Formats: sequence, structure tokens, C-alpha cells
Amino acid sequence: MGEVEPGPTGPLEPPEPPEAPAASRRPGGIRVLKRNMKRSGSRHCLHRRSRFSSRERNWLKEDVKRGCVYLYGAETATATATASVASAVTSSSSDLHLVLCTVETPASEICAGQGKESLYLQLHGDLVRRLDPAEQPLQMVYEYLGSLGFEDPVRIQEEATNPDLSCMIRFYGEKPCQMDHLDRILLSGVYTVRKGKTQLHKWAERLVVLCGTCLIVSSVKDCQTGKMHILPLVGGKVEELKRRQHSLAFSSAGAQAPTYHVCFESLAECQRWHRQASKVVSQRISTVDLSCYSLEEVPEHLFYSQDITYLNLRHNFMQLERPGGLDCLYRFSQLKGLNLSHNKLGLFPILLCEISTLTELNLSCNGFHELPGQIGNLLNLQTLCLDGNFLTTLPEELGNLQQLSTLGLSFNNFSQIPEACVKLTMLEKLAMAGNQLEVLNLGVLNRMKHIRHVDFRLNNLKKTVIDNLEGNKHVTHVDLRDNQLTDLDLSSLGNLQQLHCERNQLRDLTLSGFTLRALCANSNRLTTVNVYPVPSLLTSLELSRNQLEYVPDWVCESKKIEVLDMSYNLLTEIPIRILSSLSLRKLMVGHNHVQSLPVLLEHIPLEVLDLQHNLLARLPDTLFSKALNLRYLNASANSLESLPSACTGEESLSMLQLLYLTSNQLTDQCIPVLVGHPHLRILHLADNQLQTFPASKLNKLEHLEELNLSGNKLKTIPTTIANCKQLHTLVAHSNNISVFPEILHLPQIQFVDLSCNDLTEILIPEALPPTLQDLDLTGNTNLVLEHKTLDIFSHITTLKIDQKPLLTADSAGASTFWSHGLAEMAGQRNKLCVSALAVENFAEGVEAVYGMFDGDRNEELPRLLQCTMADVLLEEVQQSAVDTVFMANTFLVSHRKLGMAGQKLGSSALLCYVRHDTADPTSSFTLTVANVGTCQAVLCRNGQPLPLSRVFSLEHCPEELKRVKEQKAIITEDNKVNGVTCCTRMLGCTYLYPWVLPKPHIYSLPLTVQDELLILGNKALWEHLSYLEAVTAVRHVHDPLAAAKKLCTLAQSYGCQDNVGAMVICLNVGQDGCTCEVNGLSLPGPGGFASTTTVKDAPKPTTPSSSSGIASEFSSEMSTSEVSSEVGSTASDEHNATGLDASLMPRPERRCSLHPMPTLGIFQRQPSCATFSSNQSDNGLDSDDDQPVEGVITNGSKVEVEVDIHCCRGKGLEASPPALEETSLTLGPEEDSGGLFFRFQRQNSVSCAVLLPVSRELQKSPSTSCLYGKKLSNGSVVPLEDSLNLIEVATEAPKKKTGYFCAPAQLEPEDQLIVPHDLEEEVKEQLKHPQDARGGADTEPWEEDRVDHSEEFDTAL
Repeated sequence: MGEVEPGPTGPLEPPEPPEAPAASRRPGGIRVLKRNMKRSGSRHCLHRRSRFSSRERNWLKEDVKRGCVYLYGAETATATATASVASAVTSSSSDLHLVLCTVETPASEICAGQGKESLYLQLHGDLVRRLDPAEQPLQMVYEYLGSLGFEDPVRIQEEATNPDLSCMIRFYGEKPCQMDHLDRILLSGVYTVRKGKTQLHKWAERLVVLCGTCLIVSSVKDCQTGKMHILPLVGGKVEELKRRQHSLAFSSAGAQAPTYHVCFESLAECQRWHRQASKVVSQRISTVDLSCYSLEEVPEHLFYSQDITYLNLRHNFMQLERPGGLDCLYRFSQLKGLNLSHNKLGLFPILLCEISTLTELNLSCNGFHELPGQIGNLLNLQTLCLDGNFLTTLPEELGNLQQLSTLGLSFNNFSQIPEACVKLTMLEKLAMAGNQLEVLNLGVLNRMKHIRHVDFRLNNLKKTVIDNLEGNKHVTHVDLRDNQLTDLDLSSLGNLQQLHCERNQLRDLTLSGFTLRALCANSNRLTTVNVYPVPSLLTSLELSRNQLEYVPDWVCESKKIEVLDMSYNLLTEIPIRILSSLSLRKLMVGHNHVQSLPVLLEHIPLEVLDLQHNLLARLPDTLFSKALNLRYLNASANSLESLPSACTGEESLSMLQLLYLTSNQLTDQCIPVLVGHPHLRILHLADNQLQTFPASKLNKLEHLEELNLSGNKLKTIPTTIANCKQLHTLVAHSNNISVFPEILHLPQIQFVDLSCNDLTEILIPEALPPTLQDLDLTGNTNLVLEHKTLDIFSHITTLKIDQKPLLTADSAGASTFWSHGLAEMAGQRNKLCVSALAVENFAEGVEAVYGMFDGDRNEELPRLLQCTMADVLLEEVQQSAVDTVFMANTFLVSHRKLGMAGQKLGSSALLCYVRHDTADPTSSFTLTVANVGTCQAVLCRNGQPLPLSRVFSLEHCPEELKRVKEQKAIITEDNKVNGVTCCTRMLGCTYLYPWVLPKPHIYSLPLTVQDELLILGNKALWEHLSYLEAVTAVRHVHDPLAAAKKLCTLAQSYGCQDNVGAMVICLNVGQDGCTCEVNGLSLPGPGGFASTTTVKDAPKPTTPSSSSGIASEFSSEMSTSEVSSEVGSTASDEHNATGLDASLMPRPERRCSLHPMPTLGIFQRQPSCATFSSNQSDNGLDSDDDQPVEGVITNGSKVEVEVDIHCCRGKGLEASPPALEETSLTLGPEEDSGGLFFRFQRQNSVSCAVLLPVSRELQKSPSTSCLYGKKLSNGSVVPLEDSLNLIEVATEAPKKKTGYFCAPAQLEPEDQLIVPHDLEEEVKEQLKHPQDARGGADTEPWEEDRVDHSEEFDTAL
């Protein structure tokens, strides 16, 4: 395993083995393991095996406060410039050091043991920080894991030793630095240089440095004596020399500017300098950006750039007392702007107050608790940003900054407006979002004579007060979003132009309308809105999601209003003055109770009209003839039976382009009216009563790009669709279409959905359009595709067709209780960032797992979670039976497994697990739901929705908002954490720690007979469909695939333009789903022949999509040991006992998973045999455990463990008598009995079968074999138990001389007798006598073994 250097014996020292050689002592009592660890997979990832020997593992198990710290070597080491040589960059690879220590071990002890000066910490692959000597690395790791969500100390200790954790938290013995970072900070080297453009100057060797905005040229021997030439490059030129290879010419701005020619040694070096210098010369202002470089000080050469006016040092770890630290920044004589945000300074650098030239200073997120009075010396300061600190007061000296116009105090701890702000006579903008204000004192604002903009978002404001009646003539913009106001009266703000007060609890709102231009008051409880006088300048009014019953009169009198949004209210009518307004361009009145619209008499300029989710039976007859500018109309979810005509004469003047009419009662009679809209690009007519679509009418819609006709009764799509040359999307699922439409000749077709129809064949051309990306043909049960057709379809990016289901016992049992359908639509995105998971025969029994993952803008993380999360859940279920424990750990481990991909990317995740209670197998099913982010699950119970998830966003979760504010995150105006995501809990995005965490919300409940559906959806689905509407829409749809398709179609018709995903699971977990013999299921008779089987209310069989399960391959070429392993751990579904053989075997009572048969014995699941590789030693053990183990056969790199499974009696465990479950060729997949049953496992091509009694717990189908063990390259399956435990089991197993198994041979299933129906009775009679006539001597050996020696097959599995 490598060299081990133990330290002195002590509390931190693992016990020394007797044979361990003497080693050097390490100071501090820590133990360092130096190993050349092999790396595999991604960079810096280690093999998980062989990390510790048994001695080290035992030492760790003694105390949970012990652990291991992985100490990495620096990838690059930087040498500083000296008098004779320049700064050089050398790459060095260091061995990985594993340091055994405790949570109390400080960094100084580890440094002493390693011979290092300092330790460095890197979080999430980002910045690198030097640790203080007193900081405790292992304690930091434990606290980090605890903050993620791990609670068990033993589990935290185990996770801390996992090398995959290095993608989130990593320690270095030397400071790493990337090459491109070094280039941006400083370039230097010794090159041949010539000054000037003439040949009079000679080439000479000089030290050249490019740092900041200047090129520094000096002689090599005098580079530290001040004899150097400084060439400012801002606004200058950098050019390649044609006459000399690998040379550049640097020149300053100006006519008489000097020029330096530099010759480099290689082309790559020349390009590096050219690239960096080009960025400098392209600037118009002398700006230096050194953000995000983990700097503790600025380079010394930067101080030669005296023309720097703006210096960005954001996201570093700048120190005070260093040669290039903060105390030296006053040396920049022309500095005007300085950004020191996110440097974790803790204390305000007082020497910054001596930079009198500063006009802009950003000190956000530095942990300041107070400001010094010297800040009043910055008399020229105009902008001061102090967001994200812990300030409660401001010094009085701050009032001296008479030039200050913008002051940022957001996300501090202020409980009132600081009095110092009143003295700032030039202050125009004050930002105090995210503080602790409870009362808004308008009197303080009145005393601030120059204030214009105030931001009080995300406070705890509950009321407003004013100490005098004097009006405020200064404030123009007020932001009060996300507070707790119930009434708001801002009528004293006479010059108010814009007000944001969304997401409060307002019931009454009173404003002054003299200068009001925009009002946003969405998501309140408003019943009245009073504005006086009438706002003549108002252009935008948003009052959605309130309780308004009518449109206020002052709105109708506004002459310049252009946008009016009053959706999600209680409106019953729309005033004619609103609809006929000559200024209104956009009207949103969806989700109200409007029954009719007024008749238009004059032409109106309306362009966008949203009327969805109302009670409209018809539209005004003059709507299209008077609203000639109308381009968007959404009238979905109404009761429309007809459409008004768009033609008043021979030619239509309609400009309508987008028309959504989903979920109405439209018939074929509305189709001719659509011809009056020749400019239609998008047409949605889903879920209506259409039976035909006339070909002549479709022929005239030449500009059509998207057509949705799903959920109707169409039998064909007109052939004239071939004339729609611009059509790129056709959605026509859930119809009765039997003929494939002629769309494969369209030049721009991209997406075609013809699922859930009656297609039987497809006539396709020899070549498909190259633009076709997605073709969905699932749910067409009669469709048969030939190989030639599949070959033609092979170039399509996404082809969805029905797969032939595997008829296994597990799948049959699962399909009795649940079936699912999945729909995913990309919308207007070019890529689909939603993935789903569906495993309906999970964990060796009648259990199921469903999941949905939404990556928002990335598709990588949802795909990773889809492939790995079920495996992680299976591992966690085996470790704990507590739902909150295994579900939480599943999310946390999946978060870790995302690795480097999860550092910058994130994903919402939803996981649903249906299982039996392990403590009570006879109980009903339990549903456990866990989620992070915005994906949600809703259960339909007795026709009513029951939400099971929690939306982790700043708008929907006050507890999370409070947590994020306390941790000083910056929440932008669009309610996103640091401007990145609205989610506070998600998988990935580790760089947003600690604000964004992976700990899930978990909810469990028992399923009942009243539970009908389980709906999973991503954020886009639930933003456009309410829980009740979603449940009502699909409750009576029998096909879950069609139900999921319908939900996605509705979301798109209601305005969703993003990725949308929906999964519908039909549940049948009541008594109707029972398949016991006592409930009427017919079983084959004693002869094993088929009989008629009838299951009441059987769900319509559906075929899971290709992306809804976990695929696995099963190798048919297996060695003897591998076959033994498979026999012992998985049950084959290939050859069931049928025909005459089945009639000779006893059969237990047939039971389903709702009523399992009590077992008579106790069984422990043990692996029978395993084959695995080892890179540790010859026998697969640690270097400290090289003693051979009895029963372990070594053969080089493989270990074959011989285990006799016939050891039940040796252990004192009595197995129940073996019984055989009978099947029939025509019956299909059988239900599982509660006790033991027999399966035939065929070994390679040997003409015999092995008859084994297998425990019910071990039954698995090949389709899910990858969930129960690790698949090796040779086809064998290693169970999930630890390898060491496997060896221990092997040593304890009793030995037999018969080898792996002593099982009697059986007849080949292919050799069984096929009896015609007319001879069945005769054959049965004949079979009753031959055995009696022959006697015991003539009995076949295999029959004798099977009947008389069943006890030989007792097993401890």
C-alpha cells in the first residue's frame, strides 16, 4: 500500500503492529501516511479501496472525533523575482498525504509534521485561503458535513474519509495557482529587447515585466536599483514584427511615444504576451482587474502603474500588513475606484481612509461590525457600498461626505434608518434591503432633501408612520417588496413615480397620482386601490394575484396606460373603457370570473390579450375586425363553442400570430374562421371536440410554425399540411389518428409527437429532413416498425417508440399496483434540461422509485442524477430503515457524487419511494417523498390534491429566506441568491455554500385505497397549473402516458415557454390490487396447464419510455464461479417450471404483496460467491493483513471466495420446507409467494438445470440487476456488502467436498413434453401409474432427490 511513517505513541497514534519497523517520530503526535495513490477517472480522484489498513480502520472506529485529512501538494509553485532571475513557474506533482488526526489537531501541528509553512483550504474548486495556525482542519471538515445535512457522527466520520469530498473541500500543503491566473497577474522574463523603431539601437538582454497597465524594461543586473523604463500601455499598441520571428512591438499612446521591440524564445510564449498585452491596450480607462485570484497582496510591480484609476480586488483574501497589502494601496496616487468586496477582512482597513482621491469604494461582504470615524476623511467619495456586513450603526463622521450620492447598506443589521444619512445632503439613492426594519418612518425621508431612490426590500416592515403632515417632494422610486405590510398610505409622496410592493399582505393601498408612472403590487390581498388624482402619466399597472372584484375607475380614466395586468383576481367584467382604450397595448385578465366581453365599436391598438381561465362562452363579434393590431390571444380554459370572424370584406386585415384555444368546446365549425388569420404562426387547439380538419383550410395557413391538435378525436391529419413549409412543431397525441401524416417532406420540421394514437404503419421517404430532432411514437399499440424503417430513423436525435415489456415476476407484481407515464417538452429551448427516473420493481420486491430532476439551464446534472440516484438510494436503504435518514443521506451522497460538475451547476431534485414497512411486512405501502428545489409531487386522494413537497425558493419559504439573510447572502432584485438561483436548496452549486444546501424536505405517509394518482412535475408545470386543475385534468385519463402528455400540453397552452416535465403514476394499492388465490385469481391446475385468468380493473398496460428506467446488460458468458454467484444472489426469469415437471412439485398458497405469507424460518442474505479484482496485494487484503484466509483461493489479481450455501443446519437455522411456484406458458408473469420457491437457472450451454430454493428476499429481475451489486467487466455481480465482510463469511462457512453446489440435475426445459388439449386427461391418467409399477429401484435419480431429499437444499441465504 505504500510507506507508513507512524508518529510517537499517544492518543492520536494508532497502535503499532508487532512487525512494524522503527520509523521516524513526527512532532505533535499525528500520523502521516505517504502513498503514491493511483488516480482514476477524473483528475485527483482516488481509488476507494486500499485507503486504510485494518489497523487504521480500527483506530478510527474507537472515537468519532478521529479522522483523516487528505493533504494535497501544490500543482504549481511560484518563485518570486530576484535580482538575477525573473519570476518562474514550475510544475511539480506531489504525493498525496493522508494525515490521521483528531478534531482538536490544529493546522500548526500538521504543518510541523509535514515540514510545511502553512496549510491552504480550497472550497468547491474555487479560491484558496491560507489557514490560521490555530484552525483545526478535521473539525472544519466535520462542521462542513454537518452544515450540509449529515447528522450521525459515525456517518460524518465515514464521509470525511471519502476522497470524492475533495471536490467540495480540499487542503493543500502548498498554495496552488493556475498558469492562466499567473499570466493575468504578472508576466515576466529575460528577453532580447531593442528600444525604438530605427536600426541605431542594438538588441540587448533585458528583464521585461508586464504587470497592471505598464510594460517595465530594466537591465538584468540593475533591476532592483531603480534603473528601469516604464511604458504605459493603455490606449497604445502591440503588434507582431514581420521581419523578426516571435517578436512584438509595444508602444504607448501619443505621437512621440517610445516603442520597445521584444523577441521571445517560442511562438507559444509570444502568443501569451500578445494576448495579455492586447487586453491592456484596448482599455480606455486605466483599469486593473485582479478579482478571484486568491491574492493576499498585490504584486510589487503593480505599484509602478501609477496611472491606475480603477482597481478590482474582489473575491480575494487581502491582508493588511504585507509588502503589497491593503496598507500600501495609498501608493496609487490616481486611484478613484476600489473594489474590496468578499475579502473576509473582519476589520476596516483604516489606511484606506488616506486615499483621498477615491470616489467609489466597495467593501461588501467583509464581516464588518463597525466603521471607524476616519471614513469621514474620504471627502471625494460619491459611492459607498457596505452590503452584506453586520453593521448596526454608522459613525457621525460619515456625515462629512458631502459628495456621497449612493449609499449601500443592504443585508446588514440596521433596525432603523441611520441618523447619519440625514446629514448627507447630496444623497440620492439609499439601499437598505435585507435589514431588520419593522417601521418605515416617512418623516426621516422628509428630512433627507435630496433622496430620490429608496430600497427597503426584504425587511420586516409592518407599518409606516409619519411625524408631520409635510409632503415629500423628493422621493421618486420606492421598493417595499417582500415585507409584512397590511396597509400602505404613501399619499404624502407627491412626486412618486414608481412603486414596488409585491409579496406583502396589503389589503388597502393609497397613493398620490401626480407623477405616478408604474405601480407593481402583485401577490397581495388587495381589495381596494386608491390613487388620487387620476395618474395621467401612468403607463404600467400590475395588480395580479389579489382579491379585486372590479377594475378601479381611475384606471379607466388613465390616458397613457399601456400595460394592465389584473390576472388571478375576482373580476366578473371588463369595462368597455378599458377594452377600448386608445393607449392600452397589453391586457392580462386571465384567471378571473369574466363571463362576457363588451362589443367593440371603434378600432383599438391592443396587441396582447390574455383571457384564459375565465367563463367566456363566446368572444365579441367585432374583436378581430376592430383589434387589427392584435398579435397574441390566449383564450384557453374557457367554454368557447365558436370563434368570431376576422373578415369584414373580401380580404382579412388580421395580424394575429399566436392563438391559444386549448380546453374549450370548439368543434369543426371553428376551422373555417381560422383562415381569416393568414399570419398565424402558433396555433393551439388541444382538448377540444375536433373530429376533422378540412384540408382546404389548412392549406391556407402557410406561415404556420407550431400546431397543437392533441386531445381531440381526429382520425387523420390533412395531406395539405405538406404546404406548411415553415412548420417545425406538430403535436397531435391522444387522438385516433391511424395514418401517419405527410410531414416528413417539410424542410424545417423538428419536433413531431404522435403518441397515444392508432397508427399501424409509417410510409416514409428514403431520406428524412435533416432538421428532424424528436419523433414520439409511443402509445401506438398496433404500430410495427420494420428494420428498414428503424435504420432510416437512426439519425434522429430522440426517437421514442414502445419497447417490448419483459414478462418477469417482479414487473408483473409491480404493474399490478402502479404504472407510470412520462412527458418532457423542451418548449422554446434548444435543449431539454429535465430528466426523470422510474424503477417499478425496485429493491428486490414490489417497490418503486420515481424521480424528476430539473437543471434549469444545464442538462448535465439532471442526466447524472437520473443515472446514479437510484443506486445511491438502494445503498442507503440497506444501511438504515428510517425514512428520514436514508432519504436525506441519498440526497447528500448524490450531491457529493456530482463531483466537479456540481461545483458551478445545480439541479432541483424530487424522489418518491414506495415501499412496505420493514417492521410490518403485512402493512400497506408507504410513500416517502424528498425534494430540493422547485420540483414537486402531488397525490390525488379521493379526487383532491395533497401536496407532498416543499418549494425551496426565497418567495415561497420564509424560513429559508431568514436563514439566507442571516448568512449574509446578497439577494438581487429578481429574488436570486447572489443573482444566480432562486432556490435555497438544490443539488450541486457547491460554490454557493452555505446559502444553497442539499438537505431535502422529507415527507412520508401510508397509501390508502383512496389514493388514485401521483403527479410529479418541475417548476414550469406548477407555475402554470394549480394542484387542483392538474388532478382534475388527468384523474379520469386511464393511460398514464396520455395523462402526462396532457399536463405538459396544458402548461404550454397556458403560456409556458420553458422546459416542462410531468410524470403521472396510476396507483392501485387497495384491495382491488390483490392477486391472492383467495381473491379470485385463477391458477393453473395440478397438471400445470394454462387456465383462463381474469383480473378485475386491470390498468391499461403501458410501456415505459426509454428514459424512465435504469438499463442493465446481463452477460451470458459466465464462469462457473460467476454462475454460482448469480444463482445464489439473483433468480433467473428465463425458464419457469411448466408442463409435467410442475405437476410433480408441491405448490404453496398464492399470496400477493398486500397479504404476504408469514415465513417459517429466519434467513440472512449472504453472498454465495463473488469474483472481484484487487490492486492491493496478491490475496486482495491490506498490506497489514497479508495472512492467508482459509477458504480463499488466490490466483493473482482475482480472488474467488468459495462459500457453501448449504449451511443452514450448521448455523442452527431451520429453513421452511421448499415449495415450488407453478406457472403456465399462457399465464404470464407469476406473483411471488411469501416463502421459498424454485427457479431453474441454466448454466452456460450445459444440458442441465440447477434446481435451487431461493429466498423471496433474493428474487431479482435481470433488468434491475445493476441496482443490487456492482457490475464487473467480466459480467459477474458483486453484492453491495463490504469485501472484508464477504471474506469473513467465507471463512465461517462449513466446508463440503462437493464444491460450490450439490444440486440434482433437471431436465432441459426445451425437452419437456408438449401435450395437445384433447389428450390432456389421458396423459394425466397414464402418469399416475408408471412410478408405482416400476417401484423404488426404477425411480429416476433426479426424481428421488427432488422428492425425498429436500432437506439437502436448506440454505442460509
